[in-house]
Amino acid sequence: MDEHRECWKVERMCPLLNLSRSGYYAWKSRPASDRSMENDRLMVEIRRIYAEGRGEYGAPTVCGTLRDLGHRVNPKRIARLMRENGLFSKIGRRFKRTTRRCKDADASANLLQQNFTTNGPNRVWLSDITYIWTAEGWLYLTTVEDMWSRRMVGHAITDHLRATAVVDALGMALGRREVMPGLIFHSDRGKQYADHRVRLILAANGMRQSMSSTGNCYDNAMAESFFATFKKGHVFWESFQTKDEARRRIFEYLEVFYNRVRRHSSLGYKSPVAFELYHGIPA
Repeated sequence: MDEHRECWKVERMCPLLNLSRSGYYAWKSRPASDRSMENDRLMVEIRRIYAEGRGEYGAPTVCGTLRDLGHRVNPKRIARLMRENGLFSKIGRRFKRTTRRCKDADASANLLQQNFTTNGPNRVWLSDITYIWTAEGWLYLTTVEDMWSRRMVGHAITDHLRATAVVDALGMALGRREVMPGLIFHSDRGKQYADHRVRLILAANGMRQSMSSTGNCYDNAMAESFFATFKKGHVFWESFQTKDEARRRIFEYLEVFYNRVRRHSSLGYKSPVAFELYHGIPA
């Protein structure tokens, strides 16, 4: 009724809702309950966390973050408050694969076998390629992700699907991280990853190449999961007019938001950089 008082008189609304005017005014004059005031305080924090996550956080992540900040909260309560206040995680869309598969004879063995756990940084790097539409045509994003911290250690944004994009992304990663022989570099069977230039870089740094098995998307599920998050949280909500604009904003998303701000449930609701700092890895 309060929301519609500018349009309708109380005397008109009460009979329609089977309420008495005296009951309505008694409710209006009643002080807010402790529970209601606590919900109001919680909503201040919920809105701040939701805004920090740029609308990507659902109730589980918001609840986990609140607990990490010292609040004792119930997941169902947080989900209800978010629903009542119109705060929902951005919904993703399905997207198509961009790479062409290399010949089976050129593929490397699958060293991961869907084991997406590791005990430290620079043990396993995951790579994948996806597309981004702009008003000037397609761009392609190649990423290299550290499986341990989920940090995006290398990336390249190009207007082509040639192997040099993988070379550039790998070059960025190797320029930032000190790697030990034996690091696994895992990808799907895209032709770019079987290119001799990519394999020369891997061999020169003592890295072992690993590829998903034929037609099995689950073998590179973690890298594809990042692209699902990236697209539902960013690309599908943007309208890039130029390729330069897309490059700038995607760089900002990866380096500023994703690596340094976005919380991950698998990292104890820390960002990749915060997780690495927590474990003594310099930023």
